[in-house]
Amino acid sequence: MLHYKTFRHSEQSPWVTFIHGAGGSSSIWFKQIRDFKGGYNILLVDLRGHGNSKSHEQKKNFFPTYTFHSISEEVVEVLDHLKIAQSHFVGISLGTIIIREIAENHPDRVGKMIMGGAIVKLNTRGQFLIKLGVIFKSVVPYILLYKLFAWIILPKKKHKESRSLFVREARKLYQKEFIRWFKLAAEINPLLRAHREYLSPHDTLFIMGDEDHMFLPSIKKLVGLSNGQAHLQIIPQCGHVVNVERPVAFNHQVLQFLGKA
Repeated sequence: MLHYKTFRHSEQSPWVTFIHGAGGSSSIWFKQIRDFKGGYNILLVDLRGHGNSKSHEQKKNFFPTYTFHSISEEVVEVLDHLKIAQSHFVGISLGTIIIREIAENHPDRVGKMIMGGAIVKLNTRGQFLIKLGVIFKSVVPYILLYKLFAWIILPKKKHKESRSLFVREARKLYQKEFIRWFKLAAEINPLLRAHREYLSPHDTLFIMGDEDHMFLPSIKKLVGLSNGQAHLQIIPQCGHVVNVERPVAFNHQVLQFLGKA
């Protein structure tokens, strides 16, 4: 089972599950815990191969390939273990795709969805970078590739904290584990296309930085076509990793959204 950590407020309090992105870990949510644990039960999960979740070699017969579906099912396994019938979900970057998969396959387990730095489409630059990484993933040390991607997605000086945090967490991955996640990202486009064509009926909030140049345009377009089904909050002077760069604004927007009936 995946490594997890909980902060319990009360038996009656709703749960909020936090899902990190590729290369990160549950430690990226440290700026959220204090504000959320005052009114919610918190579940932090380390996805397979990340943080304190060990490599899932022993599960290769159960999950023969890396897919977003199989990874999302591991999160549901934790919910089952803790007897959490339903939870709100907060995700960042690729973690938002995991949340969508859970909502698709277990709609009754998901309350509201908060998608930070969400990915719903790879632009031309993103697709080029993924293809470049696929070519060099076996010959270039993975941490160099990760540093390159982190710098391209988070290029400004003010994004340094987010870059450093993710690179530090990525160092905990094995080379083989990184390659598996990278191959998964390389095959992401068909899944993202399906997510764009079918918006989840769950109440959804997208929180994006105004400097998230790779992913914000596609989110604006998606929300514009949602007929009020999805909501968008743009945080000024902020890049991709909104919960780290602007935690006060991020926490305020999420808690306000969760508190609405």
